[in-house]
Amino acid sequence: MTILQVGGATATARSFWLGVAAYLVPTFPIAYAWHLVVFAPTYEALGIYRPDPIIPFGFASMLIQGIVFSWAYPRLFPGRGSAILKPGLAYGLALAILSWSFTTLAVAAKNIMTSVPAFVQLETGFTLLQFLIVGPLIALAYRN
Repeated sequence: MTILQVGGATATARSFWLGVAAYLVPTFPIAYAWHLVVFAPTYEALGIYRPDPIIPFGFASMLIQGIVFSWAYPRLFPGRGSAILKPGLAYGLALAILSWSFTTLAVAAKNIMTSVPAFVQLETGFTLLQFLIVGPLIALAYRN
């Protein structure tokens, strides 16, 4: 990977941190609104989540995910050139499937809830929305 000097920081470092931001900036407000505002009554009825979520833990989780997902992108799409939409949507789909496996399927398998199908439907919708936005944004952060 070529490293170019850009304003005192390397281009790869700049892209990396832009990729982290491309994950965090949309994910936190979407997750907050989805889980704690728009569908809060539905999640409450499911009886799965604590009544007082620990927001810093959720943010820390997202920060770790953003770091890993930003780091992985140029390694999984090395020959992307200046393309953004196609590799971004492909990356978003891959991340959505991975994320869905541990945030939806594993949670549904382990936690007590009033309706597994309702939970899976809600979380599937959230995951698709999140990564439809995040995948192309990470690709944009790494455009040549």
